[in-house]
Amino acid sequence: MNKVRYGIIGIGKMGHNHALRLKAGLDRNAVLTAVCDISEERRNWAKEKLKDVKIFSDYKDLLDCPEVDAAVVATPHYAHPGIVMDALNAGKHALSEKPAGVYTKAVRELNALAEKKSGQVFGIMYNQRTNPLYKKAKEIIDGGGLGELKRINWIITNWYRPQAYYDQGGWRGTWEGEGGGVLINQCPHQLDLFQWLGGMPEKLKCYLKVGVNRRINVENDVTFYTRYKNGASGIFVTSTHDFPGTNRLEIDGDGGKLVIEQNLLSERLVFDRLKVGEKEFSAANKAFMPRIPSERTVKRATMLQNAVRLGLVGQHINIFRNFSRAVLFGEKLIAPGAEGINGLTLSNAAYLSGWTGREISLPIDEDEFLSELNKRIESEKNGKISAAQ
Repeated sequence: MNKVRYGIIGIGKMGHNHALRLKAGLDRNAVLTAVCDISEERRNWAKEKLKDVKIFSDYKDLLDCPEVDAAVVATPHYAHPGIVMDALNAGKHALSEKPAGVYTKAVRELNALAEKKSGQVFGIMYNQRTNPLYKKAKEIIDGGGLGELKRINWIITNWYRPQAYYDQGGWRGTWEGEGGGVLINQCPHQLDLFQWLGGMPEKLKCYLKVGVNRRINVENDVTFYTRYKNGASGIFVTSTHDFPGTNRLEIDGDGGKLVIEQNLLSERLVFDRLKVGEKEFSAANKAFMPRIPSERTVKRATMLQNAVRLGLVGQHINIFRNFSRAVLFGEKLIAPGAEGINGLTLSNAAYLSGWTGREISLPIDEDEFLSELNKRIESEKNGKISAAQ
């Protein structure tokens, strides 16, 4: 195999962009050979824009196509696990869009199957793991530079979405269509990074607000608190109704502090590394109000990197390039598909806590979560959803 032959299932907003990038040859180790969509309008677009690419209306026909080595699943959220499983069972490599699914029970089943398919590559489109600043933070943390985790806080409220956003499709802003709101739609990348950098907590307590100033059935304002095995804590705050909003990640450890902050056109990482660990310094220090000696590292995103972050070039192609090299040459995946369950576990726990008013221990009770989700879907069908849910 000289190039990975990709077939894209779902050519809506994300699948559309993936198709154009692959067709333009932005991954030299890849070629787009097929697409699939149930929408006739989208298939007609593909006929016009994607010359010499096979077009299907049924994804199982695409999976049967011998000219497809890897399937990219870019369908609505609920369908991700089932279609990826069908792709793996058809002998294809599989790359799933985020989130891995809506509920962890389905994704756990997918992961169990993927583990048995050792010769097939399974990845997830966590493109923000390719951001140089998050990569640098991961390098610092994994290298021990931050020391033992004390606290991780993320305020990400720059997802502004007006009512018109939710009105553009009947599936948006619904439990049945999307499986949730800001947690499942806008924040899967940040939830992944929250655990990728800070690790998985033991407990989570969440407060959800449904439909703040919007005619929607799902949450658009969330604050949750996390507790970790070593006693560390965390806070995650997000919304889609604040403007201009904030995007600031802080991670504190015994060895220093990391801050990554994004504005519209700028992004930077600041790492204050203590020359002596805080515990060690405190034990030996005799001064009343001292400062611990430290050294500061500042890393800023370049203009090109900001263009990539803002979607003018695209981080997604970096995941494709890595995935293609994993298929062809065995390169380690930046975002293994099996890790998709981690961020989803955080969002499921947040929902379950918000719905029940309890602090949730991880791993969650997956049957209870699914039962509570189905109650909201049923209420939605009966027109009984309210902000008090």
